[in-house]
Amino acid sequence: MAKRKIIIIGAAGRDFHNFNTRYRDNEAYEVVAFTAAQIPDIAGRKYPAELAGKLYPAGIPIHLEADLPRLIRELGVDECVFSYSDVPYSHVMGVSAIVNAAGASFTLLGPKDTQIKSTKPVIAVGAVRTGAGKSQTSRKIAQMLMARGLKVVAIRHPMPYGDLVAQKVQRFATVEDLKKHKCTIEEMEEYEPHVVRGNVIYAGVDYEAILREAEKEADVILWDGGNNDFPFYKQDLMITVADPHRPGNETSFYPGECTLRMADVIVINKIDSASPEGIQTVRESIERINPKAIVIDGASPISVDHPELIKGKRVLVVEDGPTLTHGHMKIGAGVVAARKFGAKQLVDPRPYTVGRLKETFATYPNIGTLLPAMGYGDQQVKDLEATINATDCDTVVIATPIDLNRIVKINKPTVKVGYDLQEIGKPDLVEVLDDFCKKFKLK
Repeated sequence: MAKRKIIIIGAAGRDFHNFNTRYRDNEAYEVVAFTAAQIPDIAGRKYPAELAGKLYPAGIPIHLEADLPRLIRELGVDECVFSYSDVPYSHVMGVSAIVNAAGASFTLLGPKDTQIKSTKPVIAVGAVRTGAGKSQTSRKIAQMLMARGLKVVAIRHPMPYGDLVAQKVQRFATVEDLKKHKCTIEEMEEYEPHVVRGNVIYAGVDYEAILREAEKEADVILWDGGNNDFPFYKQDLMITVADPHRPGNETSFYPGECTLRMADVIVINKIDSASPEGIQTVRESIERINPKAIVIDGASPISVDHPELIKGKRVLVVEDGPTLTHGHMKIGAGVVAARKFGAKQLVDPRPYTVGRLKETFATYPNIGTLLPAMGYGDQQVKDLEATINATDCDTVVIATPIDLNRIVKINKPTVKVGYDLQEIGKPDLVEVLDDFCKKFKLK
């Protein structure tokens, strides 16, 4: 029989994992291309032969998603597999229409075809949207398990935007490892908060190879999900974070609703800053689609290191990039801090943007008076530094999870915003982890 020709539609993450687990050594299929969206500068590359396996000695080309109709026709494609996350249902079905109109079938792979089984207990943390608070939830779970004397190894959803062969398996145990692996700002925002708290985190491209290395030093594997994707590993406990700042998104974005339906535990985060109406909408969604889940109420209380540099000042707020871009958030921790501590004005960075940041605001025009900390490559980092330094403000409020001053040189006073998960009332994560540890006979 002729091989079924496949295009994997992705954004440098889930797409590579789907290939590795479903297609890499499968003689029934021929993956003729990947397409790329969301992340800049990944089109025009190849998924390398060293990772693609014996069936693909020349590797697999990566094209722009905009080229899909042409690629389907020219390559005789039978099926396109949608493989990226945090997009509204209208977007998913819009891509489906493009694929079907060009003659191919449209596929969404599920956990059964893509999850890998671990030899160690797995706790997975996901979310209904980017920026809901899953990273701080993961950090708290890691700290709570470590306090019990357990060895916790976190594995982060992929962000492989550089040398894919070199990024096959990455281990981060110190801040110096971030430099060693040439991490982007986005990667540092996820890895650094783990390593400074004393736990190891893995990431990369080949998630079975990553898992087998992590198992060698772990009592518990902690899957720290990206965007709103469902886990790459077969989870023993699924914790999903919901965001009442974006009520209704929990049932209208892919695959966030999947993570909500899969959850054993749902954390409704940001209750301290969300509207009562937004919180109630999320509660009603949970009751409708996953009434058996344990629901934990959570807050993300804000702290700043120098509140006197905010009060009465004109401030530029720098927030986590993905949360503002494809996460569609209008405010983040930096805006909350600026308002809480009495900023005179939020300064609009758009008149001062340069280079790639101009492109970011053109692609995401609704960001508003915030600056996303974009840093997928050296040029974006340079443009970020130039934009911050050109902006006419008194203080820069940094609300990224890392110390941005370590990455860029800022010519103005800066304030660092911190935020951690705080549970409200019962049930809480202590009860959840007590039950988990008893089930798996952990300490």
